[in-house]
Amino acid sequence: MRMEQIVAKALDRLNNDRYILSNLIFARVKELSLGAPVLVENMNTKTHKLTDIAIFEIAEGKVTLEKIQDENADFF
Repeated sequence: MRMEQIVAKALDRLNNDRYILSNLIFARVKELSLGAPVLVENMNTKTHKLTDIAIFEIAEGKVTLEKIQDENADFF
């Protein structure tokens, strides 16, 4: 699947809100860089960009805004 299609699928899950998508990608990349496990198959942090992994996870519904907010509740 092409990256444009994956981004479109991720946007569709977020009601086409690019602002929320960018914030969700940023939050997930931060988690991945701190050692969070990758939630999609056939991807790892050694061979794929963290942003690509985050977008795939969002497109597949593995990462949602609610999950990110719950995990970061201690910081806010």
